[in-house]
Amino acid sequence: MACLVSLSISLFVCLVCSHGHALSLNYYAKRCPNAESIITQVVKDAAKKDNTVPAALLRMHFHDCFIRGCDASVLLNSKGKNNAEKDGPPNRSLHAFYVIDNAKKAVEALCPGVVSCADILASAARDAVVLSGGPYWDVPKGRKDGRISKASETTQMPAPLFNISQLQQSFSQRGLSMEDLVALSGGHTIGFSHCSSFQNRIHNFNATHDIDPTLHPSFAASLRSICPNKSGAKNAGTSMDPSSTTFDNTYYKLILQGKSLFSSDQALLTSPKTKDFVSKFATSKETFYEAFSSSMIKMSSITGGQEIRKDCRVVN
Repeated sequence: MACLVSLSISLFVCLVCSHGHALSLNYYAKRCPNAESIITQVVKDAAKKDNTVPAALLRMHFHDCFIRGCDASVLLNSKGKNNAEKDGPPNRSLHAFYVIDNAKKAVEALCPGVVSCADILASAARDAVVLSGGPYWDVPKGRKDGRISKASETTQMPAPLFNISQLQQSFSQRGLSMEDLVALSGGHTIGFSHCSSFQNRIHNFNATHDIDPTLHPSFAASLRSICPNKSGAKNAGTSMDPSSTTFDNTYYKLILQGKSLFSSDQALLTSPKTKDFVSKFATSKETFYEAFSSSMIKMSSITGGQEIRKDCRVVN
């Protein structure tokens, strides 16, 4: 089966995809035709009870794909002396793993041993975006689940403090372009951030400024009231944008107004190429949706697993 990734994708992704497992839109057509609709229903039910679920699932998928490819290694529990990815510093705030467990149970009841946890997570992330009012895309399937998960490898995640060259390097190492970087950053339109991810911009920014001068003054003041210096409040933080449960292009408009949360968001204005994409996506929600869908397919086609887990939290 030809690798379902566009010609513009670097050779890296295609190699990973073909040396791992080629993906296909109709991968489960014969062996588990109802897999996707079952997953969608589980995600819908969970999101009805907890409106933070969609953002959590989208973030979980990103964090999975950026370490060892989209192989569900982020779902594995730590065991014995091995600390798994989910216990690495960038992943400690991930939640809603139970949604993937519930989807796996429902799919296993119908088609035992057929659908990978990695495919369930990729489909659930798409459903999360659609439920939040964002675009729909067909998810290529056929990923396998990985057997290795190390907390130490989560240092490879792009961080909220990254500058544009660090972001570019992190994405290009995974075969992702500058447009993918800007489009996928748009996932920050939904969800919540703890103070620790943007504290650097509102207290002791550098030797000259206490506050990052690129931050809009009134926005900086509101963030400082939510996150006072040396505050011990563990759960303090704020929504990623004012419409934090709606998937839209507000994120890009806020960047242009100096009202983005992370240094890595603001960094998108520091290169002419990425700044141009920010402006395009701020102007047209449709252009953003199209780019986001295509970048999600590209990112989720970085594969690397070996098996179909029976239980998403443990290797077979």
